[in-house]
Amino acid sequence: MKEFLYNSLMTTSGALTLTDVVINFLAACIISILIYTSYRISHSGAVYSQRFNVSLVMLVLVTTLVMNVIGNNIALSLGMVGALSIVRFRTAIKDPRDTAYIFWSIAVGICCGVSDYLIAGIGTFIIFMFLILFGFVKDNERILVVMKLDTGAMETVESMMTSLFQGKAVLRVQNVEADRVEMIYEISEVLLKKAEKVNGNCVKQISGTEGIHSVSLVRQDDEINQ
Repeated sequence: MKEFLYNSLMTTSGALTLTDVVINFLAACIISILIYTSYRISHSGAVYSQRFNVSLVMLVLVTTLVMNVIGNNIALSLGMVGALSIVRFRTAIKDPRDTAYIFWSIAVGICCGVSDYLIAGIGTFIIFMFLILFGFVKDNERILVVMKLDTGAMETVESMMTSLFQGKAVLRVQNVEADRVEMIYEISEVLLKKAEKVNGNCVKQISGTEGIHSVSLVRQDDEINQ
């Protein structure tokens, strides 16, 4: 029994030939180009990372390399798991979709490494079409309306914000000093556009009110926007 287990762990069955390895890497290169193209087309953020997109291609190739090395050797696969478990990734993911692209690249690399091109091709086509169709979906950006005003204009501002934004503007911060007040309201981009269609430029309308010294709009998003 011990000899059987030892032979099962140490024996490498179905070793890949040079032709198989080359075909695996060619398939990985072709599919990784689709991943690269999909990320480039569907990315709609303000900061596009060319290096991250290239790293997706490299991730496919590296995963394919690892799967080619492991093959059907159980002992080697356990050793690779132990060796890779010490790696700690500290890179911050700015866009949640980047995580999906990372797992997509790893999955494609695994499929190409075991020569399962059909699953890799069909899965890539379905994911590619899905991301092309829904990749341009954006979050409803939050906008902060920062106002500095006199203490006597607080009630005027509150009634104006309620009127302009249909009572949906949320007061987040209110800093009161001796004769000055800083008020910060949170609204959505959709709400701002609706208000501007009805009332015109809301910023000019608010800043033109007596007692208000300055009005600033600050966009809150997961990425760096201006």
